[in-house]
Amino acid sequence: MDSIRNSCRRLAHNRIFEFAITGIILLNSVLIGVETYTGNATIQLIQQIILYIFTFEIIIRFIAAKNIRSFFCDGWNIFDLTLVLIGYIPETLVANGSTIMALRVLRVFRVLRLLRSAKELKLIVTVLVKSMSAMFYNLILFLIFVYLYAIVGVSLFRLPNPQQLTEEAKTNYEAYLAEAPHAPGNSPDPFGDLGEAVFTLFRELTGEDWTDLRYNHLTAAKHNVIHVSSSAITIYHVSWFCLAAFLLLNMVTGAVLNNYQLALEEREEKKRQQMHPTSES
Repeated sequence: MDSIRNSCRRLAHNRIFEFAITGIILLNSVLIGVETYTGNATIQLIQQIILYIFTFEIIIRFIAAKNIRSFFCDGWNIFDLTLVLIGYIPETLVANGSTIMALRVLRVFRVLRLLRSAKELKLIVTVLVKSMSAMFYNLILFLIFVYLYAIVGVSLFRLPNPQQLTEEAKTNYEAYLAEAPHAPGNSPDPFGDLGEAVFTLFRELTGEDWTDLRYNHLTAAKHNVIHVSSSAITIYHVSWFCLAAFLLLNMVTGAVLNNYQLALEEREEKKRQQMHPTSES
């Protein structure tokens, strides 16, 4: 058994074997894209052969592991094993159309096996995983400000219901719709309710037409559709864009960069330990 395990370890760490598996992953990724244009029996046969090769690779890595626990403690092994097992689920056993679609989408995730083909890519994924805890608290802080600004936005900028307006107010409302770009004549009121306000704030965060939103509100105020001063409108939009785009996103970037440095240091430390193992006292 030890000889088999040693042979599997040598094969699993063989550069030619690693390059061959990487090439097969690339071929699999290309064929997944080709299947979006056309599908035939030849492509399906090649995909099935690739699935068998992936299965063989998983078995080799399983045998090469020190024990079962060490194999399943590696998140990459669990990830690869899950994708391989999904590939063996026949679509004929699934009756629901949406379930079949979900199964096909999950199989497409085999493209992500490319992430383990390069050490730097694996390092980036490791950094993202390590940053999740810090990102979680940043997300909580972000959601607090989103909720606050959304409530303020609905309170200040929600447009009135046209059916409940007087004739004079309806005339002003129609003049606003005719003058303002992307007004609610062909899209929802950006601050019509709390959910739409949250989406609008996310839209502003991306820099998408956030100045048009301000101009729309200035136009609405000019026609007395909303009763907010121009300075309050400007302060609201500019303060949100500065807070979200520059402060909150930079906090996320800082967390990722900090964990990237820690991951680099951990990798270098592992290299030093492998090159100069110390005897345990």
